[in-house]
Order: sequence, then structure tokens, then C-alpha cells
Amino acid sequence: MGHWIPLETLSGTISAWRADPAIPARGALVVVQEIFGVNSHIRAVVDKFAAHGYTAIAPALFDHFEKNVELGYDDDGVAYGKKLVEKLGFDRAVEGVKAAMEAVQDVGEVGVVGYCWGGTVAYLACSRLGIPAVSYYGGRTVPFLNEKPAAPLLLHFGEHDPIIPPADIEKHQEALPEAEIHIWPAGHGFNCDQRADYNATVAVQALQRTLAFFSLHLK
Repeated sequence: MGHWIPLETLSGTISAWRADPAIPARGALVVVQEIFGVNSHIRAVVDKFAAHGYTAIAPALFDHFEKNVELGYDDDGVAYGKKLVEKLGFDRAVEGVKAAMEAVQDVGEVGVVGYCWGGTVAYLACSRLGIPAVSYYGGRTVPFLNEKPAAPLLLHFGEHDPIIPPADIEKHQEALPEAEIHIWPAGHGFNCDQRADYNATVAVQALQRTLAFFSLHLK
């Protein structure tokens, strides 16, 4: 369903995986990658949102300095992905979200959904760009909780996530009383069927919450 397209950003041209629904789109979603690039999992997420009626687009944010990054969910992939996100930085990531948003805004209102590192990028897009956002297990958001949401916000966490301890989840709850926050009986990366912590039941339930959120906030 999806295909690669060029995407113009302030820092140059990158690629993006875009999928459009077979019916008139009910809106658009920018999907923000994990540290592993726009890999087969993220492309599948984009395609799934298109199947639910949204134009969806995932900017390949590492294209700024390395093309075709598609890492595995192993120790080597984690180590290399961490180096890449540190090199990219959050400011340029949000810039990529903005470029993707502008590329699809002709179909309707735009939201953003991000996973892991991309969950924090989605949070920052909400606070800095003012677009409705869903963050799945955004493990790097605590330092940015002083940046308040400028649009509706939904956060998904796993109660058994070793990367995001309960104390950090509590910090989100305290700092973001207006946000919708769900804590699921799952670990980190529960939405990804390529991860050891994948939880099919929770993934479906979280997707239902996510689709309900965007149905409410993207008119």
C-alpha cells in the first residue's frame, strides 16, 4: 500500500514512507520512527493507519546523514540506533515532523504518533507545533515535561517497561493532568511484533484508543 516519496525539509531532502487510504482520507498522521529507522515495522504501522482511513507518512529522519537505515531489534541495532538519534537531535527530528505534516495537510487535519524515541518526538511536536499527538512508550520525555502540550495528547506506557520506571510514569501524570494516559500490562515496545515484549492483545487495545483519540481530535 505504501511507497517512498521525497520530502523537503529545512535541512535538505529526505525520503518518507507514505500510504493513502482507498477511501477519502479522514485526516493525516505523521508516524515517527523508533531508533531503528523506517524499517519494516514502521512501514507496516503506516500501512495499517492507511487501512483505517488516514493518509500516513513516516519521514526517514536518519536520511540527513545516512540513507536506507533499517536496523534490527538486537544489541547491535540498539547501539547503532542510539548513536544515530544522538547525532540527529530532537530539534531536527521535530523539523522533519513539520515537513511531513506540511506534505499531507492538503488531505485534512494532521496528527502525529510516535514510538519509543519517536514517542518523545511526538510529544515535542505536540508542544512545539501544536498538533494532536499520541506517544507510545516515549522513554526520553521526562526532561521535556516543562514544555506543556499545545494540543490534545495521549500517552501509552507499559507497566513492566524496564526503560520507563513507574516513577517516570508518575512524573508524566503529575506534569500532564490534561493528557490521556494509559498504563498497559506490558513491557517496552509492546506494539512491535518484531520485539520480544510484543503483546498482541495490548497492541490491539492501544490502537483502538489511538484511533478513538484521532477520530475525536482530527475533524
